[in-house]
Amino acid sequence: MAATKLSTLSPSPSPSPSSLSKSTSSPFSLSSPKPLPKPFSLPKLPSFSLSRRTLSASAAKNPISDIFLGNKPCPDAPNPPALSLDDDEKPREECGVVGIYGDPEASRLSYLALHALQHRGQEGAGIVSVYNDVLQSVTGVGLVSEVFNESKLDQLPGDIAIGHVRYSTAGSSMLKNVQPFVAGYRFGSVGVAHNGNLVNYKALRNKLEDNGSIFNTTSDTEVVLHLIAISKHRPFLLRIVDACEQLQGAYSMVFVTKDKLVAVRDPYGFRPLVMGRRSNGAVVFASETCALDLIEATYEREVFPGEIVVVDKEGVQSLCLLAHPEPKQCIFEHIYFALPNSVIFGRSVYKSRREFGEILATEAPVDCDIVIAVPDSGNVAAQGYAAKAGVPFEQGLLRSHYVGRTFIQPSQKIRDLGVRLKLHPVEAVLKGKRVVVVDDSIVRGTTSSKIVRLLKESGAKEVHMRIASPPIVASCYYGVDTPSSEELISNRMSVEEIRKFIGSDSLAFLPFDSLKKHLGQESGSFCYACFTGNYPVEPRELKVKRVGDFVDDGLNGSLESIDGGWVQANPSLKEAQNKESEPEETVVKVL
Repeated sequence: MAATKLSTLSPSPSPSPSSLSKSTSSPFSLSSPKPLPKPFSLPKLPSFSLSRRTLSASAAKNPISDIFLGNKPCPDAPNPPALSLDDDEKPREECGVVGIYGDPEASRLSYLALHALQHRGQEGAGIVSVYNDVLQSVTGVGLVSEVFNESKLDQLPGDIAIGHVRYSTAGSSMLKNVQPFVAGYRFGSVGVAHNGNLVNYKALRNKLEDNGSIFNTTSDTEVVLHLIAISKHRPFLLRIVDACEQLQGAYSMVFVTKDKLVAVRDPYGFRPLVMGRRSNGAVVFASETCALDLIEATYEREVFPGEIVVVDKEGVQSLCLLAHPEPKQCIFEHIYFALPNSVIFGRSVYKSRREFGEILATEAPVDCDIVIAVPDSGNVAAQGYAAKAGVPFEQGLLRSHYVGRTFIQPSQKIRDLGVRLKLHPVEAVLKGKRVVVVDDSIVRGTTSSKIVRLLKESGAKEVHMRIASPPIVASCYYGVDTPSSEELISNRMSVEEIRKFIGSDSLAFLPFDSLKKHLGQESGSFCYACFTGNYPVEPRELKVKRVGDFVDDGLNGSLESIDGGWVQANPSLKEAQNKESEPEETVVKVL
């Protein structure tokens, strides 16, 4: 078990909500406060944008007085070796967040909500609560159940709390990057939990460091705290607006101060963030609705792209941060990341995946005896395929849920057995059968080839792979841990070449045009960058920070190959930057 209790400061008095609403210098307006215990509905947000402001040169001194991060190893903290037996090559969601206001059991409810979001991050977890105007924090490395116990939760009293689960690769120094982060600045203390990735992180960090800021982590989230601290605005909400105006990329964040809970979503809405309410009137924010379900909170709506929602004793207030005419929400939430029982971007994940399987059965039929899934993410699509094809759905592969991410120093021969540790073939189901196996995606292709070999060794007469997503040809810069484009098998090979590589008798992907047709009028509101290489928000830096955070977190590959934690952006980006005539919103295509 690994957990850390972080020291705290008593924040200075912050401005009252009334003073905020009366501010004459604010370029936006807040909706009227509403009593917290009553159900609320927010008006349609105004369509306007705020001009971007550069960092002030006058803020040369570092205004952050202290950053309270869990960067000191605990006596009981595990020290896992660098290599993992985990053979799962799927893209990994960077994290999940939760925020609760107005419940005396806020930290315990956050703990339960993080359990529901555990699939979004398994390497670290943390909770920050507010008690007697003081922010108190516990963070640690490992699963939620490993980080927290009764004594740890007893250290987190109060009726306001935020929480975070994080994915990263293994490493002894990872604890310092576990969120939520808590910092003290001139007017008080603030905690933040962030889901996403900033594409202009390096430029912002360089400018802040040039002006005297000192960073304790390698996380782009720390940049947000510095931007809040150097803002010239006094009200905390305006400081958040000032900071977010300078951010580019994906961010769904929850902030906490001594008396406020704030939720923010980027103008494109890349990553999900939903809002709900418990029967006692407590307001809840979470990355997925499955977290609301677990703590018996009723789903009310999404936090809109470009919206800031503030909850305090005056009620719930909303403002438009940076309106954008068309969201670009991550389609992979429906393909792989989210749990099937969640509602993401207003659509049922279960229904989406089942319909993806039905499309595959219609557009890529094959004579077969049974349909099986690569559990667990392929289960629902496989059921849809089987129902549409009129073929029995069977459990030909069973997944072990007890393996976890076992960190050992394996030989290559042992490493090759990693798939067998997680997936157990059922020979009685497979022997002599023509099998369609449905998976959600293929990334590098190595796991798929091992699965095909495993099925054939277990007696399958034929193995036909069906993938419930289009081919992944480009890296994601918006909060998903994907390999570089050069490592993606669909970026290097044709479908037939991939089929030969993995050894299947046939292979078919979900057609991209069919996916968009299925989404109908909503198709334009999704991001397909991993399928097309067309990025809604241009990765502006010649080198883009990898989501794994840094080499000292155990980022795969040698130091030379990743250049100290930064991966090379596409060459076409540099060419685009040299063309002065191109507009600022130019879309860059990865070749």
